[in-house]
Amino acid sequence: MVSTIKLGRSLATGDFASSRRAPSGNLAASVSLRRALRRPPAALRASSDDDRFTVLVAGELGEAGLDILRDFAEVDHAVDLAPEKLCARIGGCDALIVGSEMKVSGDVFGSSRGRLKVVGIAGGGIDNVNLAAANENRCLVVNAPNASASAVAEHTIALLTAMARNIAQAAVSVKSGNLQKKKYVGMSLSGKTLAVLGFVEVGFDVAQRAKGLGMHVIAYGPYASSHLARAIGVELVTFDKAIANADFISLHMHYTPATQKMLNDETFAKMKKGVQILNVTHGGLIDEDALVRALDSGIVSRAAVDVLIEEPPPKDHKLVQHEKVIVTPNLGDVTFEAQEQLSIEIAEAVIKALEGDLPSTVVNEPMVAAEVLVELKPFLDLAINLGRFAVKLIAGRGGFKAVKVTYASAREPDQLDTKLLRAGVIKGLIEPISSVIVNWVNGDSVAKERGLRITEERVALPGSPEYPLEFLQVQIASVESRFDGALSTSGDIEVGGQVRDGLPFLTKVGNFEVDVRLEGCILLCRAIDQPGLIGKIGSVLGEANVNIGFMKYMRTSVDSENFQSMISIKVDDQPTKETLKKIGEIAAILEFVFLDV
Repeated sequence: MVSTIKLGRSLATGDFASSRRAPSGNLAASVSLRRALRRPPAALRASSDDDRFTVLVAGELGEAGLDILRDFAEVDHAVDLAPEKLCARIGGCDALIVGSEMKVSGDVFGSSRGRLKVVGIAGGGIDNVNLAAANENRCLVVNAPNASASAVAEHTIALLTAMARNIAQAAVSVKSGNLQKKKYVGMSLSGKTLAVLGFVEVGFDVAQRAKGLGMHVIAYGPYASSHLARAIGVELVTFDKAIANADFISLHMHYTPATQKMLNDETFAKMKKGVQILNVTHGGLIDEDALVRALDSGIVSRAAVDVLIEEPPPKDHKLVQHEKVIVTPNLGDVTFEAQEQLSIEIAEAVIKALEGDLPSTVVNEPMVAAEVLVELKPFLDLAINLGRFAVKLIAGRGGFKAVKVTYASAREPDQLDTKLLRAGVIKGLIEPISSVIVNWVNGDSVAKERGLRITEERVALPGSPEYPLEFLQVQIASVESRFDGALSTSGDIEVGGQVRDGLPFLTKVGNFEVDVRLEGCILLCRAIDQPGLIGKIGSVLGEANVNIGFMKYMRTSVDSENFQSMISIKVDDQPTKETLKKIGEIAAILEFVFLDV
């Protein structure tokens, strides 16, 4: 299906409602208000057919969003475009809107010949767009992550009740001619404990609805807001306490390397026997084979999932075929209302980008002046990597709420805008434990949404302001550390770094000076200073065929007679658990930590 409507660049000058289905009720009023607010004075209106944007909508989009776009630009609406046809069409377009299924490859950006200014993804994902190619072609990429939270929460509650009362299994039984009432005795929800893992967005909405069902709700999340939790009567707990005390567990964590298969044999073993599991977020959060084993053993009594690791699943998929499991085909955000709201959100984001503004839902790096990026790029890499290093030092799955960033520079304050560097630190802190893409446009708002307070301090240094920064320091307050050596005198996790020859270096961990390239695989050891220690560590790594790229040994006094050392080691490959265990067994080693930055 292909349809084209031509309008002026800045507004619609006529009413085309007679040829389309008009939105109904409050949605229609909302769209009309948006049109009125957007319409500029007559002097600003396009005066010729040449002065217009063209937006290609390459997929299904709600009529409300299409109406907004048609009031602003020429809309080319084409469904089921093959890749070669998309490339052929894109050269005449300023913007492209796609669903989460259509791939936007480097070829698409190349075929646009520089005209494409923004790509909008009608959904919360980003995996289908080549972000590197978008950056190379100076094209913004935006998505719509907020439109479907309510619908996903409703689907979660629907699965919760269906699972607790065996509704799906009972319905199949009746349709096959069996009326087995006693076989499908269910469980009441009132008074039971629901653990919400991931207490933001959808998780918060699920908690509210579950409270309305009379459930006791506990929650865990790295960015869980204690204020919001208290407001709706939810108890914030640790991850281990949440899974140990729950009758029902609902997953709403973002999928990251840290949360991949977070429910596995080890965590299932810590749960209450008979627990019931819900997942409407991402299939990769659960080890599916481990869940099947937990179902067979009775640790998990029932499960309901809307997402799987492999989609569509094979016909013999053990979890899908399990009699105690309800499976739905990604229906979380599939309601008429959610799809319409999604269409509005993505349409407005695309229009904002075309008007020269930067939407808060930008997912790639927006266009910063080239000369600024060239100068700050190595320092931005340092900021990102310091944030990433610091957050990986936090023990367990605990959250954090207060971060201090210190900039040491010989430049005057008006000669160093720290917004980009601050966003880099936020990016490093948040992206390893979240699916959110952070950039300098949305960095502060992302931190605020998660209750993360960022304070900044500038240290004025004498000397030439040739370089933007002499050093950068990140402190995370009120958290437990995996590595006691990373704690400063105040008890905060504290790390610092510098840029040397255009590369980021880690120069401070806690009260210890270190010196190691801040990227890749890093092993830190705090030890009692004694002869032969370096050789022992090197022998363990050598026997495991782990190559040492760099090693630095820094010694500090504990008292007048005793010394401790901090050994920073850059290795080419990740050591095995057995190799790391052997390092920890060296008598002089007080503690160690391995991090992949």
